[in-house]
Amino acid sequence: MTMKLIAANDYFTGAEGQNDAQTLALPNTEDPRTAALQGVTRIDLNFPKFTDGRAYSQAFMLRRRLGFKGEIRATGDVLIDQLVQMQRSGFDAAVLRADQNLAFAQAQFDRYSAFYQGDAVQAQPLFVAQPQPAPAGFVNEGASI
Repeated sequence: MTMKLIAANDYFTGAEGQNDAQTLALPNTEDPRTAALQGVTRIDLNFPKFTDGRAYSQAFMLRRRLGFKGEIRATGDVLIDQLVQMQRSGFDAAVLRADQNLAFAQAQFDRYSAFYQGDAVQAQPLFVAQPQPAPAGFVNEGASI
């Protein structure tokens, strides 16, 4: 899955920032389980401060527990070092803070090709998702004491 990165200027002045009846802006103080999701194709989750991580929990809950299939977009105080964890938590798109560089942001994803632990996007851990054959000559006869 590739995360869509949106420059702050494009979000505030262009079509990327337009909301419609199919977009829900969910405050980070609201429980996603109480939101009416029928007909919603995009949910905007806000990071009011870099240190406020409640939107990660909301995204994970929307994606894994509630099965939301639409776009989950991070807005607010979004820095490039948050992006990989955002993607792993279930976000599809992020509106970067105005002082963040899109090229540097993309480089964050290029650094990591896989993760050992499961997450909101890939529930199975890497060793289950990509099993490796046993080494040649390996014999599993059980342990003895």
